[in-house]
Amino acid sequence: MKNVADLRSARWFAKDDFRSFGHRSRVLQMGYAAEDFIGKPVIAIINTWSDANQCHTHFKQRVEDVKRGILQAGGWPLELPAISLSESMVKPTSMLYRNFLAMETEELLRSHPVDGAVLMGGCDKTTPGLLMGAISMGLPLIYLPAGPMLRGNWRGQVLGSGSDAFKYWDERRAGRLSDQAWAEMEAGIARSHGTCMTMGTAATMMGIAEALGVTLPGASSIPAPDANHIRMSADCGRRIVQMVWDDLTPAKLLSKGSFANAIAVAMAMGCSTNAIIHLVAISRRAGLPVTLDDFDAASRHVGVIANIRPSGDRYLMEDFFYAGGLPAMMNVMRDKLDLTALTVNGKTVADNIAGAEVFNDDVIRPLSNPIYAEGALAVLRGNLAPDGVVIKPSAVAPHLLQHTGRALVFDDYPSLKAAVDDPDLDVTGDDILVLRNAGPKGAGMPEWGMLPIPTKLLKLGVTDMLRLSDARMSGTSYGGCLLHCSPEAFVGGPLALVKTGDRITVDVPARTIHLEVSDEELAARRAAWAPPPARYERGYGWMFGRHILQAHEGCDFDFLETQFGAPVPEPVIY
Repeated sequence: MKNVADLRSARWFAKDDFRSFGHRSRVLQMGYAAEDFIGKPVIAIINTWSDANQCHTHFKQRVEDVKRGILQAGGWPLELPAISLSESMVKPTSMLYRNFLAMETEELLRSHPVDGAVLMGGCDKTTPGLLMGAISMGLPLIYLPAGPMLRGNWRGQVLGSGSDAFKYWDERRAGRLSDQAWAEMEAGIARSHGTCMTMGTAATMMGIAEALGVTLPGASSIPAPDANHIRMSADCGRRIVQMVWDDLTPAKLLSKGSFANAIAVAMAMGCSTNAIIHLVAISRRAGLPVTLDDFDAASRHVGVIANIRPSGDRYLMEDFFYAGGLPAMMNVMRDKLDLTALTVNGKTVADNIAGAEVFNDDVIRPLSNPIYAEGALAVLRGNLAPDGVVIKPSAVAPHLLQHTGRALVFDDYPSLKAAVDDPDLDVTGDDILVLRNAGPKGAGMPEWGMLPIPTKLLKLGVTDMLRLSDARMSGTSYGGCLLHCSPEAFVGGPLALVKTGDRITVDVPARTIHLEVSDEELAARRAAWAPPPARYERGYGWMFGRHILQAHEGCDFDFLETQFGAPVPEPVIY
């Protein structure tokens, strides 16, 4: 247990010197009394609310609930806004700015007189960005997930964000959906605050945060508009104050078991492919690195048991919450978990899930009746992707899991977009669409990986085909998409050497991907290859291009990783 003199904030407020006088005076200037903050843990609330972030609309109110909890527990709250990263609004891609949020979070905590942090996030890149920065700083932290929005509704049908938008957009492109129907769907698919209610990247990463032990039990599944979410927010405020007194830092909280649990839970949830990039990055910040091989090994023995779209066939996150939420699912799969792993409430995973019941065993399936017998993700390697390519086999048409096809190659997204609407495009459903120069250095790694099926094929009834890229895809996407091809084409990875007409063989059960071109021919193509010009010549983009790591390494900045240099000291105060 810490005492008052041990508080980090005491360096700013406790001394009888001129500088501490100035700090105290400026707090009094804001209308606080000495009794409000002297001798109390100072809790930073890193709030990613903004008028441009639809997922976090309710954070403007929830931050007040967090503050109430902090005050009740004897702490002093300081709200520190951070970049919001709305997944649908930020261009060219929010992935370009995930590390920006991580840097901002770390430096906000380092530079201010705070003892612990409540991290408010949920929209796709906010969960990993907040956790990466706060873990690097090392103060006690608790994560408050935004929670999923309510189910969508259109003409009596339940709609899932992202997944149904992709499905019905193909129907519209094929000429089978009217303007009126499309407008109605636009208004009905997202009808409350909160994140995507499918098992997209937002729900995946909030679930991973709970599995890591950095949220309160059950917090990741609560729908954003539910009154339970208000209570959970206040609980976070109360709990973080005690965590400061207990000095329960990330270094004491996180373990190899924590990350093994996160991977296993991700597989069982039917997670987004983005889980790999983000969890790899988070683990490396914690000094407990996981790799693509860890994900693939888990996929061999953890089946998908959450029947949530897009891997599932019917339900959404609201149904998952009513069925018992993540504690119930973790209790079902308890034999796959490290039950001794610690969590932010000071208890173990075993303590937190004991007695958690499943109330609908079609939403949360028993291990004996999975949605998909293996895990949600698989990692393939071969001469085309020596450092790996990721696929979500639980959402792929079965006939594509072992397939050889002709490559149809595009060097940029505009070329692809123009071609797929060409009625005379030379393409069949057996071909493999290839998009390159869309990886970390090439384009910031946007969600372009769900390459659109050519309109010509949609009209013939083709609903899935293999699509290969060094990009990512939305976690709400589905289909035969091979993603995160590493190394990326922009830095000279083998993807840069593929030509239209080449044959590519994909074997998901064998975990292989092979370009059917001789080594001699590939060597000749490499000798003729020239690197593209840099995307950015100044500013943040220039820094991004120089320091971003490849997909299999988590796409962090090299200089932010734990092993890059000595720990940053506390700021000097003179």
